[in-house]
Amino acid sequence: QVQLVESGGGLVQAGGSLRLSCAASGRTFSTHNMGWFRQAPGKEREFVAVISWSGDTTYYADSVKGRFTISKDNAKNTVSLQMNSLKPEDTAVYYCALDAWDEGDTSSLLLLLQRLNSIGSWGQGTQVTVSS
Repeated sequence: QVQLVESGGGLVQAGGSLRLSCAASGRTFSTHNMGWFRQAPGKEREFVAVISWSGDTTYYADSVKGRFTISKDNAKNTVSLQMNSLKPEDTAVYYCALDAWDEGDTSSLLLLLQRLNSIGSWGQGTQVTVSS
């Protein structure tokens, strides 16, 4: 059973930065794709960024492209999300997710997101609040 624990959330002013981390245990982390999602109050959970198991492929939502960077440290079993130029609309609970497939295909972002949402493992989330 894999366990994912997010950290690094908090309150920050617009234009500021935060770095989220997700520590994984209980499974071979290095061969699994990872992702970050977020859910704002009253809204559905949405995709933020994903990174392939090897780290050589990344995808970002248009709303965060150029501001957020996802990275993976297989030696430390962590995936991080560096968030710069934060906006009030980035306020949400941020979740990390692990792809159930070992060395899962990342050629289709849609299929990867479907796998993450349906059979992926999820953390409990960390709150990010951006004040204006």
